[in-house]
Amino acid sequence: MIQNVGSHLRRGFASVFSSRTSRKSIPRAEDEGAMAEGEGYRNPTEVQMSQLVLPCHTNQRGELSIGQLLKWIDTTACLSAERHAGCPCVTASMDDIYFEHTISVGQVVNVKAKVNRAFNSSMEVGIQVTSEDLCSEKQWSVCKALATFVAHRELSKVKLKQVIPRTEEEKTEHGVAAERRRMRLVYADTIKDLLARCAIQDDLDSKDYSYMVPAEKTRVESVELVLPPHANHQGNTFGGQIMAWMENVATIAASRLCRAHPTLKAIEMFHFRGPSHVGDRLVFKAIVNNAFKHSMEVGVCVEAYRQEAETQRRHINSAFMTFVVLDADDQPRKLPWIQPQPGEGERRYREASARKKIRLDRKYIVSCKQAEVPLSVPWDPSNQVYLSYNNVSSLKMLVAKDNWTLSSEISQVRLYTLEEDKFLSFHLEMVVHVDAAQAFLLLSDLHRRPEWDKHYRSVELVQQVDEDDAIYHVISPVLGGDTKPRDFVILASRRKPCDNGDPYVLAMRSVTLPTHRETQEYQRGEILCSGFCLWREADQLTKVSYYNQATPGLLNYVTTNVAGLSSEFYTTFQACEHFLLDNRNDLAPSLQTL
Repeated sequence: MIQNVGSHLRRGFASVFSSRTSRKSIPRAEDEGAMAEGEGYRNPTEVQMSQLVLPCHTNQRGELSIGQLLKWIDTTACLSAERHAGCPCVTASMDDIYFEHTISVGQVVNVKAKVNRAFNSSMEVGIQVTSEDLCSEKQWSVCKALATFVAHRELSKVKLKQVIPRTEEEKTEHGVAAERRRMRLVYADTIKDLLARCAIQDDLDSKDYSYMVPAEKTRVESVELVLPPHANHQGNTFGGQIMAWMENVATIAASRLCRAHPTLKAIEMFHFRGPSHVGDRLVFKAIVNNAFKHSMEVGVCVEAYRQEAETQRRHINSAFMTFVVLDADDQPRKLPWIQPQPGEGERRYREASARKKIRLDRKYIVSCKQAEVPLSVPWDPSNQVYLSYNNVSSLKMLVAKDNWTLSSEISQVRLYTLEEDKFLSFHLEMVVHVDAAQAFLLLSDLHRRPEWDKHYRSVELVQQVDEDDAIYHVISPVLGGDTKPRDFVILASRRKPCDNGDPYVLAMRSVTLPTHRETQEYQRGEILCSGFCLWREADQLTKVSYYNQATPGLLNYVTTNVAGLSSEFYTTFQACEHFLLDNRNDLAPSLQTL
């Protein structure tokens, strides 16, 4: 079951299973609820805002100011959060935003927000922004954003009700939201760890100093007095207003480097560390940290103080913004280099280089569509968090698909198939009389996988990345028409349930390591997405589901063994059931130490 079997097989393979049994859709109670709503179903937390872009909303280029857009985004998301919470909410953070399209005067901005998932007192709100030309009826995607809001009540502790996803999209976002929350909680530590472990090349000596701008010339400091129009209905400074002010000073700093009108392309996470109120003075500081060939990073921080206690400043927010300068053909222009000040300036310079690498890794791994990501992504400390995220989220997205087809059922083991976007996926499901936590420990111990899965001949732990992630080198025996054994370098990511009703997750995907390159002894195999989800049905009763998204690597094996493939799946899965039953009282010592 390690193999991802032939994504090019398509319909010929599916017909083999359909001849065994009639096709049925997986029964889902949630789907029945969604169907009952009919085509008019709308998420109860969804809020939509449409705004006509007027001259007062634009910047010096006649385009919608990103600061104004951030205000609209934050307002719409806050209304969605409060619709779900039933009480006031405040912005806690906003994830990275990549702007794909500019918006001109006369066009319409459509902002749609809905709550993806609620936790104890916080919730993730997903936002989609599109622009619309009323004359031509054309529409463009502008950006997507994810914001975290926290609910507040004056006299009682908040315990948010759970979001019940109904559509496939809602189920996907609901499942992946827990993994995104995990990334946010370790965000600061992740950045520090990556900066400490990633060597950043010191290239200052190789640059042309005649084309350099001292960083201090780009420094900007501005102060704003928070007035009642800047506050929300709770008396706190409106988060969107703070973000708009931040974008304003960052644009000034960027302009001082390029001596032109820069375009904001990306914002790294906003994180609000505390509130500010009417009467506070907000100090905004911005400086260009580093300039690359066609882009620059501007760092912005916000401090708050009261007039009577100016020396007691509170850090409110910080962010890093990436700007480019576009020519007449909308192509990025070459920028001057930045000359950092010794000491603190050089630290910011090198950290900006590290963040650029991290940002590119994150965008490459997290933002790409499943079909665009190569099977084996090179693993290194700079992308380990995002590879782990992609590993788990890919499996959860596969689980959320609602068009699985039941192909056959033998001895209460069900086999489902899914043909979609050039991929052929498999899903096996059974219920075992074993505690879910114990089954999770046993299946997560890949060293014991050869005890029940004949496709695993040996398993070597290459690296224990952290408590929940590890990299293994797996050797598989000769199968089908192969002439030599296959080997795999696999990232295995374990996740315990975030809330009641969530599954235990073990996700696996291929990675590339310089210490384990392909050799003549083995034929390198690859896994795009596979793993287990375990649901607690009752005490000592667990639903075990295995998922595998096919890749072209074993096409010959599949085509020559298609008639017996389903029986092989059943045989392996039944061996898994016997393994779990025989070892349900084990302590799984190799995992207890993780």
